[in-house]
Amino acid sequence: MKTSSIRFSRKDPANFFKTLNARVNDYFKERNLKKTGDWKLHLKTLAMFAIFLTPYFILLTLNIPGWVQLLLTIVMGIGMAGVGMNVMHDGNHGSYSSKKWVNKFMGSTIYILAGNVYNWQVQHNVLHHTYTNIHGHDEDMEAGRIMRFSKHAEWKRFHKYQHLYSVFLYGLLTFNWALTTDFKQTGNYLKRKLSYGKFPNPTKQWSIVVISKIIYLSIWIVIPMLILSIAWWKVLLGFFIMHYVAGVILSIVFQLAHMVKEAQMPLPDETGTMKNTWAIHQLYTTVNFATKNKIVNWYTGGLNHQVEHHIFPNISHIHYTKISKIVKDTAKEFNLPYHEFKTTRKAVLSHFKHLKEMGVKPALIG
Repeated sequence: MKTSSIRFSRKDPANFFKTLNARVNDYFKERNLKKTGDWKLHLKTLAMFAIFLTPYFILLTLNIPGWVQLLLTIVMGIGMAGVGMNVMHDGNHGSYSSKKWVNKFMGSTIYILAGNVYNWQVQHNVLHHTYTNIHGHDEDMEAGRIMRFSKHAEWKRFHKYQHLYSVFLYGLLTFNWALTTDFKQTGNYLKRKLSYGKFPNPTKQWSIVVISKIIYLSIWIVIPMLILSIAWWKVLLGFFIMHYVAGVILSIVFQLAHMVKEAQMPLPDETGTMKNTWAIHQLYTTVNFATKNKIVNWYTGGLNHQVEHHIFPNISHIHYTKISKIVKDTAKEFNLPYHEFKTTRKAVLSHFKHLKEMGVKPALIG
């Protein structure tokens, strides 16, 4: 990852964002609504935790057939992803509640998902939301050398198969959180002096990483091994399946918003300045999908409304469907793009088509 600073253009003679922001603010004022979550989000939180944790307690307390145990680990993976998208995500954006302590508590649910608050906030809130789809700055575009998401990334011979092997790697997302990612990111981010808000005490941050991992592995591996009268390898297999299911869901949902052909991946000019203002940049680099699908809207925590989320990350996802019309109409009025796929299927097809195109060896120039 590069460390040089990037500046966004300040030239917006038509005042797109000023106009849009005023209209969205009026929407909330006229209806006397808070921009944070309400009872609907609270109810959804209970539902997601129930999907995630109920199977865990069933496994620990009931003697059930192996195939049922397997099914429950899959359900836990679905619930795990649901908690991440609906609860943790809003909490760490400060949009779950108007109370800071509630946001901090809900954001901390990332620890039972195998992650770390500091690392996630730096990667997501700072690097991704600020430098969306900018190669070398948006860490969500980085996958080591094994994946090539942008034409600006180095091409390797094995990339021509990435549209085939990618889905197998996506499932390792949260599994890597549990084992290696948080240690690497903590070292990297502390060294680069990166933070979302107050810079943490390095000793405290390392202590949180180590202690949280010990507690996490104890809850999900050690305790089941001690209580369940099944082979140790079955516990590890169930742990892996839970993470794999969650990883596939989270990765695919995140990729559909940015790693598609419709989303631009611009670079700054020689002075480090981007062509557009930050808000307009979000319109060019972000894509919505299946916004009319109530099930997708509910389960993904509004992450299918990525355009709205990227421009207004501090507004809870429960409001995205309503304010999306304002964003779409304003973008059209200012002759700016508003990318969206009507269905999840079309978004998925576009993503894998993009992966296949990025896997083609770049033509030599000159």
